Amino acid sequence: MARRSQTRMPQPLKGFRGTLVLVGAGRMGGALLTGWLARGLDPKRVVVLEPQPGAALKALRRRGLVLNPKRPPQAVTALVIAVKPQVAAETLPTLSPMLAPSTLVLSIMAGRTLAFLAAGMQRKAALVRAMPNTPAAIGRGITVAVAATGVGSRQRRLATDLLAAAGAVEWVRDEALMDAVTAVSGSGPAYVFLLTEALAQAGVAAGLPEKLAARLARETVAGSGELLHRSREDAATLRHNVTSPGGTTAAALAVLMAENGLPALLREAVDAGARRSRELAG
Repeated sequence: MARRSQTRMPQPLKGFRGTLVLVGAGRMGGALLTGWLARGLDPKRVVVLEPQPGAALKALRRRGLVLNPKRPPQAVTALVIAVKPQVAAETLPTLSPMLAPSTLVLSIMAGRTLAFLAAGMQRKAALVRAMPNTPAAIGRGITVAVAATGVGSRQRRLATDLLAAAGAVEWVRDEALMDAVTAVSGSGPAYVFLLTEALAQAGVAAGLPEKLAARLARETVAGSGELLHRSREDAATLRHNVTSPGGTTAAALAVLMAENGLPALLREAVDAGARRSRELAG
C-alpha cells in the first residue's frame, strides 16, 4: 500500500503534561532527548533509563530530569525505546509495569516488528514502530513510522511530535515497507558518506593534494545536500541544471549513468539492505 505523508505540523512539547520515559540514551536516543528539550519539553516530565549515562545526561538531573530511578513510574504517557535491537528481548519485559492501554510505546529499534513488541511487552499499549536516521543528531533526519492496529489519533499525534524533534516525519500503513525504508533512509547516510570518500579518492587519483580533495568532496556533498533541501525543484531537475550538453559534467555522468553505473548499483544496494532487514526481523 502506498505511503501516507505526514503533513500535520508538529507541535511544541512545552504543553506535554504526562510522563515520558526514554529507554536508552545513546546516539539516537540522546539526539531525540536533545530535540525534545529544545522544543520546550519540561525535563521534570522525563525519566531516562540508561545504564551508562554520560556527563551531559547526569547534568540534566539539576533541571529535574529523573535518571535511573529505583522505582520506575507506572502508567506513563509515552515510552520511547531506543536500545540496541540485540538486547530487546531481555529489555521489553522489564518495561511492562510502566504500561497502560493508553500508553504510547514508540520503538526506534531497527528490525523489531510490531508483533515482536506486542509479544515482548506482555501488556496492551499503543504500539508505534519508527525508523529514524543519523542526521537526527542535528535535527535534519527523516523518520518513517507505522502504527499497530488500534492506535488512536492522540497517540499518533504525540508520536509525530516526539519524532519531529529529529527532523521530518512520514507515516506508512504497511509495516512491510519498513524494510525498504531501512535500506533507503536508515542506511542512506552511509551511502552518502561513501560517495564523499570515493569522490575525494578520485580527486587524489586525478592529481589533487589529499587534503584539498577531501575538502572539495566534503563541501560539495554538503552544499549540494543543502541546495536540494532548500530548493523546490527535484533532484533530477537540479542535476540537469548543472549539466551542459557536451560539457565536463555530461562526460562524467555518462560513466555514472551507464547500464551498470550508479543507479544500478544503488538499486542492488537497497535490495540487499532490505533483504537483510527482513532476515534480521525473522
